[in-house]
Amino acid sequence: MSEPLVLGIETSCDETGVGIVRGHTLLADAVASSVDEHARFGGVVPEVASRAHLEAMVPTIERACETAGIQLRDIDAVAVTNGPGLAGALLVGVAAAKALALGLGKPIYGVNHLASHVAVDQLEHGPLPEPCVAMLVSGGHSSLLRVTDVTGQDGGVDPMGQTIDDAAGEAFDKVARLLGLPFPGGPHIDRSAREGNTVAIDFPRGLTSRRDLERHRFDFSFSGLKTAVARWVEAKERAGEPVPVADVAASFQEAVCDVLVRKALDAASSEGIEDLLIGGGVAANSRLRFLAEERAEKLGVRVRVPRPGLCTDNGAMVAALGAEMVARGRTPSSLDLPADSSLPVDDVLAG
Repeated sequence: MSEPLVLGIETSCDETGVGIVRGHTLLADAVASSVDEHARFGGVVPEVASRAHLEAMVPTIERACETAGIQLRDIDAVAVTNGPGLAGALLVGVAAAKALALGLGKPIYGVNHLASHVAVDQLEHGPLPEPCVAMLVSGGHSSLLRVTDVTGQDGGVDPMGQTIDDAAGEAFDKVARLLGLPFPGGPHIDRSAREGNTVAIDFPRGLTSRRDLERHRFDFSFSGLKTAVARWVEAKERAGEPVPVADVAASFQEAVCDVLVRKALDAASSEGIEDLLIGGGVAANSRLRFLAEERAEKLGVRVRVPRPGLCTDNGAMVAALGAEMVARGRTPSSLDLPADSSLPVDDVLAG
C-alpha cells in the first residue's frame, strides 16, 4: 500500500491531537489544548490533563474526520503515541486507539512520541533524508538522534545525546515564571526577546567547556543557566533596580539557542551528515530557527524545520509515523500494547 490512510492520536501531555494523513499528505490536524487549565498552576497538572483528554477525545476525532472528509471506516490503520509522556494522559489515548482498532477491525501501531516529531516533517518537506541528524527540543526532551530509518528498523533511530537535567522547554517555562511572563513560557520569551539585547548579559553555556565536551559532547544541561538567570534577577531586585525583562529574555534565549545549534551542527559534522532536522515545541522559536539556518549554511548543512503548528504536539505527527510504518511493511502492534511513560527513544514501535 503506497498511500495508506492513517488516523493518529496524541495524548502524551496537555494536548489532545488527532491527525489524518494519506501517505505524506496531511488531511486533518485537530487539536484540543488544555493549556489554559494548567496556566494558573504554572505548569502541567497530570490529573487535569488526563481528564481533559477524556472529555476532548470523541469531539476531536469527529472534527478530524469532518475536516478530512472521511468516515472512520475509510482508514487503513490507527496510530497512537504509547510513550514517553504522562502515564495517565497516555493511557487515555492508547485506550481510545485500541477501541477504534478493535471496533473497525484495523491494525494499530503504538509509536514513540519523539520519533513522531521526526516523521512529521515529511508532511511539509517530503521524504526524510536518511541518514539525518534530528534535534528534538521540547518541554520534556532535548535530544540529538542519528536517524537512518524513522520507523526504527535495525536501530534506525540512534540516540547521540540528551538532556541530563532540565530540558530546553522546561528552562523556558521556569525563566518565564521568574520574569513574570505567562505559561507556557516559550512563546512569551520569544516575543519579549525581540525587544531586548542578546548580549546584554553573559549567561553561561552549559556543557560546552573542554572538560565537559570530553564526557558530554552531545548532551545538554540547562539547569545551571536557569539558576544563573534566577540569581541575576534576584540581585537586581535586592538592589531595588528594575529588571530589564526584554534583555534578560533575549540573553537567556541566546544562551539556549547557541548551545542547541552548536551541538547539533557538531553532531552532524562528526557523522559526516549534511541534513539536520529540528522538531519539538521549542523548534517553533524564531531565534533557534534563524541561528540554525545561518550557521548551517556556512557548513553546507541543510536544515529542515516543520512550520510552528507541526512542531508542538499534534496528532498529525503520529499519523505521519503510522503511515510510514504501513508503507514500509512494519508489523502492527498487538492490542495489549502498553502505555510507557519512560519509553526510550530508540523503541519506536510497540510490539
